[in-house]
Amino acid sequence: MRYIAKQGMQVGLLFLAGMACAQSPTFQTPPPPAAHAPASDKRSPTNPVVERVLSEWPAGVITTVKNPGEWSYEQGVLLDGMIAEWHATGDGRLFDYVHAAVDRSVDKDGVIHFANGKPFPVDGHSMDEIEMGRSVIVMYRVLQDPKYYVAAKFLHDQMMQQPKNASGGYWHKQIYPDQMWLDGAYMSEPFLASYARTFHDPREMDGIATQLLLMDTKMRDHSSDLLKHGWDESKKMDWADKKTGQSPEIWARAMGWYAMALVEVLERMPATDPQRAALEDVTRRTLTAVARYQDPSTGLWWQVMDKGGQKNNYLEASASCMFVYALAKAMRLDLLPLTFEPNVTRGWNGIQSHFVKPDGTLSGTVKVAGLGGHPYRSGTYDYYTGEAVGDNDAKGVGAYLLALSEITQRARAGDLLKKARGKTILVDAWFNSQQRKNADGQMELYHYKWTDESNSGYSFFGRMFQQYGMQTEQLDHAPRADDLKGVDIYMIVSPDTKELNPNLHPMEKESADAIEAWVKSGGVLVEMENDPSHAEQLNFDLLSDRFGMHFNPVDRHPEIGDDYSTTIIPISAGTGGIFKEAHRALEKDVCTITLSPPAKAIQTDSGDTLMAVAKVGKGLVYANVDPWVYNEYTDGRKDPLNEDNFAGGQELAHWLVVQALTH
Repeated sequence: MRYIAKQGMQVGLLFLAGMACAQSPTFQTPPPPAAHAPASDKRSPTNPVVERVLSEWPAGVITTVKNPGEWSYEQGVLLDGMIAEWHATGDGRLFDYVHAAVDRSVDKDGVIHFANGKPFPVDGHSMDEIEMGRSVIVMYRVLQDPKYYVAAKFLHDQMMQQPKNASGGYWHKQIYPDQMWLDGAYMSEPFLASYARTFHDPREMDGIATQLLLMDTKMRDHSSDLLKHGWDESKKMDWADKKTGQSPEIWARAMGWYAMALVEVLERMPATDPQRAALEDVTRRTLTAVARYQDPSTGLWWQVMDKGGQKNNYLEASASCMFVYALAKAMRLDLLPLTFEPNVTRGWNGIQSHFVKPDGTLSGTVKVAGLGGHPYRSGTYDYYTGEAVGDNDAKGVGAYLLALSEITQRARAGDLLKKARGKTILVDAWFNSQQRKNADGQMELYHYKWTDESNSGYSFFGRMFQQYGMQTEQLDHAPRADDLKGVDIYMIVSPDTKELNPNLHPMEKESADAIEAWVKSGGVLVEMENDPSHAEQLNFDLLSDRFGMHFNPVDRHPEIGDDYSTTIIPISAGTGGIFKEAHRALEKDVCTITLSPPAKAIQTDSGDTLMAVAKVGKGLVYANVDPWVYNEYTDGRKDPLNEDNFAGGQELAHWLVVQALTH
């Protein structure tokens, strides 16, 4: 990926890191998990719905479906929600939950099996069966196990064989020829977008956008700007309008599937994609219409969206959760103005008061709705309002968890979202340019990259900035003045040693000059290093010495075998004005800093400086001896000493965002 500088921001923040392998809106109970839970409370209950899922549906064995534990879109939506909440909280239990559920269906060779032991049918061509592939890709990205690539590629190849109608739209299923359903937008397109991003084929995004844009063209009701549930290009189905091919009514959950698909595809789509602008326009128009049909008294949405209050119509939980999720995420991604925030707040509060019970039960979800088939489903008003509603439906619970993940992030961001949204944090891919071969045979950059979800990555730290609406980018060449224009945070992670990377790109004078000038003009520079066996120091000090911070070639707090007891560095409450709370930071194999003016120590350990800060011109320099918020000890999966790097990272990210906006 090559960084394209965003213009218009005069001051910024530069972040260099070493290697070691506001007021929030008011939401009703249950509140999002605390951003800084004490270490002793790390495994305490977070949210009653989350805890009920963990206790009553272990490993994704959903007792409210026909075949508990079966590979299905219902299980997939639940896992989507668990992954989103894991990303938002760092609760490793949620990853373990998804991992166990996926491995029940994906064997050691990457073959997908249903609960009855039969392999995934190659001729079913059902988009519903693609949905759970998103969880498979997450497993691949985190664990780097090629079996998940095999499974994901199988699903991808299935979609490449999916039948299409004459306009190029995917049939929803083999048994529904020529028909597009809005459900299919969510079942397939986010999976395909994740696959394209993971295996570096941005060309596939064009086909994904084409499907979503075709749905808007063929299925939109122009009087409301909402979309009908289905469209039959052949117009042969009894439910299809003989002029438009559209189904009769606007079903809320179908609109929810489409709304979520839009924001999730755009989250993964490159800014340079030629169809991005059109897809953004559709997203804004669609979500504006969704907000228009929000019930004013409850903040919720009706089963038949545009006929609220009519006889037998009712407020529906799954769609309400989907719309809160899509609206909140669209604002965070700068796809919608923040004027939609009251819609999110009222919707979330309505969900809590109408649908969530103290024991974590989620009520009010319509069990299923479709078109045609046997028995025949007419798609009429009476059909939709007559379908059964139940408690703890996995589709509703998954949508609830997706909404909760956005509410959690929004509560942390507070008023900073208004100022930080659209700003850029840039990670280096030059001084640290290590590569690995992925399961598809492609070489890819990794190690402290936003896109690296494995132990060595910074994906969790990146999300801590994304919750403020910031853009995460990377730079694949030596930084110059033009590269730093419009950048708010620039992060150089672990300058490579020759042992780690034969293709070494050491710090040199021209880059150091550009960085220093940028800092003096108002940038905020953050330097992090590590011991000399893990990161290059001599050339790196050519830059850091300019700010009175010299990284020393020593190794402190080493990990000895499996003994982590020396790796916990306590951070006191109030340290440097950065950390309001105390933290147990796991920082192993760290170096130390020798200071000279204008640098000042803000944390020491047995006389060694571990953290420092300096005012330089109009800018600010921050230094640390370890990049401790990398995934391995931040995402909650390992947790050898009950460290709370996730909570500490949240405070550090918040402070950096504030510095970037005030210098």
